[in-house]
Amino acid sequence: MFQGKMKAVTFSYDDGVTQDIRFIELLNRYGLKGTFNLNSELLGKEGMLVRNGQTVTHNKVLPHDVRSIYEGHEVAAHTLTHPNLTKIEAASEIVRQVEQDRINLSELCGYEVFGMAYPCGGTNNDDRVAKIIREQTGIRYARALETNGSFDLQENLYRFRGTVYHHEEWDRLFEIGEQFLHAEAQEPMILYIWGHTYEFDIFPERWQKIEEFFQMIAGQKDIFYGTNREVLLENKT
Repeated sequence: MFQGKMKAVTFSYDDGVTQDIRFIELLNRYGLKGTFNLNSELLGKEGMLVRNGQTVTHNKVLPHDVRSIYEGHEVAAHTLTHPNLTKIEAASEIVRQVEQDRINLSELCGYEVFGMAYPCGGTNNDDRVAKIIREQTGIRYARALETNGSFDLQENLYRFRGTVYHHEEWDRLFEIGEQFLHAEAQEPMILYIWGHTYEFDIFPERWQKIEEFFQMIAGQKDIFYGTNREVLLENKT
């Protein structure tokens, strides 16, 4: 259970971009919590991306702003420089990318970072990498790229799969949200939503859509709203 409740909702967003600031304002407005996965050696870097034929900014937040921007939420690791860890042969380099990022972010945040999301698309996680991270770093959970559409708890927290990646599954997001709201939980249930906040800028109406989803999912007495760390590690009893 999650602080006496059978259902929990949590959000996870990658890359530490400046769009996180607007997104956090929305989370705070509706009493929701998120986890933000940062690349510590890329903080402050400016850039642009082309997605769906649209050019969007991909500017990373500044290191000295990390603590204030993410206050009340969770900062988690995303590796130092965003490589695909499955393509790295040396275990020592995988450990360096993950553990040094975790240490750097812990210093910036003022608390010990325990979480992580695997970077890159395609096949970005496997059993070999998960075993190295579990045995040789301080990471205690790592979110995979794949989603499973499920609310079930998962035994393998080092290849944890979210419920839905909303930027590619908008209709599915609202459908799954309705299912979760109306479910009569017999066992603990987690609704885990992840994405990238810069993707809201591809089509401006996406900001409105995510706020509509927040309005729908927030404020339920039978739901615990927490960060990934709170939901996956701290509040299960």
